[in-house]
Amino acid sequence: MRVKQKPRRSRGLVTAIVALALVGGGAYGYVRTTQRPVTKAKAAAPAPVPVTVGMVEQGPFALVSNGLGTVQAYNTVQVRTRVDGEIHQIAFREGQNVRKGDILVQIDPRPYQATLDQAKAKKDQDTANLNNAKVDLVRYTGLGAYASRQQTETQTALVAQLTAQVASDQASIDNATTQLSYATIRAPIDGVTGFRQVDIGNIVTAAGQSAIVTITQVEPIFVVFTAPEDQLPAIGAALRTGDVPVSAWTTDGLTKLAEGKLALFNNQVDTATGTIRLKAVFQNQNHALWPGLSVSTRMRVGTVAAAMTVPDDAVQHGPEGLFAFVIDESGHAHQRMLKAGRSDSGRTQVLAGDLKPGERVITAGQYKVQDGSLVADPHAAHTAQAETAAASPSGPSRSAKADP
Repeated sequence: MRVKQKPRRSRGLVTAIVALALVGGGAYGYVRTTQRPVTKAKAAAPAPVPVTVGMVEQGPFALVSNGLGTVQAYNTVQVRTRVDGEIHQIAFREGQNVRKGDILVQIDPRPYQATLDQAKAKKDQDTANLNNAKVDLVRYTGLGAYASRQQTETQTALVAQLTAQVASDQASIDNATTQLSYATIRAPIDGVTGFRQVDIGNIVTAAGQSAIVTITQVEPIFVVFTAPEDQLPAIGAALRTGDVPVSAWTTDGLTKLAEGKLALFNNQVDTATGTIRLKAVFQNQNHALWPGLSVSTRMRVGTVAAAMTVPDDAVQHGPEGLFAFVIDESGHAHQRMLKAGRSDSGRTQVLAGDLKPGERVITAGQYKVQDGSLVADPHAAHTAQAETAAASPSGPSRSAKADP
């Protein structure tokens, strides 16, 4: 009896395994048949290209001419001695701001003081002789017929001679006084001193070629720069109507150094480069500009009242010219040809092109975009979500406080 029951249990186990296999296969087939169309549908929809978006704007636009220039001192003086002698005192420091008339160097004044004293003594001597000659002339004149004509005329000539001698003595005094003043070297202008070229005890001569120190005037200061010759009419017209603003920037164009105004433009155009040289003046009270410094310049020669502008990065170069990608309402990008003008403050003037104020243009990510591509601005979406979350009364901060 026990031998007969074993085959029945084996057949039942096999039947259960087969049933489970059939059920599992059916479930797997159902999942495969239901999931496959969805996967294909998802693969068929392309993902938007991430880009950065700017706006087309219309409004006042400054006509700015950009250039490169060099800072030049308003005045530069190489201080030299006008007399010979030994340096007794140096009264300035290198790099010091000095005013006109400040004492810089003192040369041994004793030889020049002695010359002045000698000239004064000579004048006193000749003045005494002149006074005596005048008294004699009065005496001869008073004698009348008792004095000969020759004596009177001789005395008159002597008085004239001594008068001239006294005048010559006064000129010698003036010259000696001037030479003595040259022994004290003073600053001829306001400015900043450079490196000192002499020391105390050095002998300096008027015939020497080396300067004692160089003084440069930096308040105000000049910037000499160039502009294309075709802008000369606009620059001249702007200069005739009033001050033309000019700003000086670092050579990378990131930091503004000073604000000034155009002083003049050169009287001829450089035919080799097709440019005109201009000079702008800056007050430079903070000493941001220094002689010899290279700067970039921005000169405003006018303003367009209603100019169409786009961000600089939106303008792209193509085989047919300049263009920009414009995004329509459905999020697709379309290439629009345009003609660009001047650039200022990160925006470029559009002189011609099928662009309208308020349209969105792509400013970054164009290398992945083609005409008709679907695009999206992740940064703008993230910003919108953040603003929505911040404005919502049930924001994350409030939920965090409510949860224990």
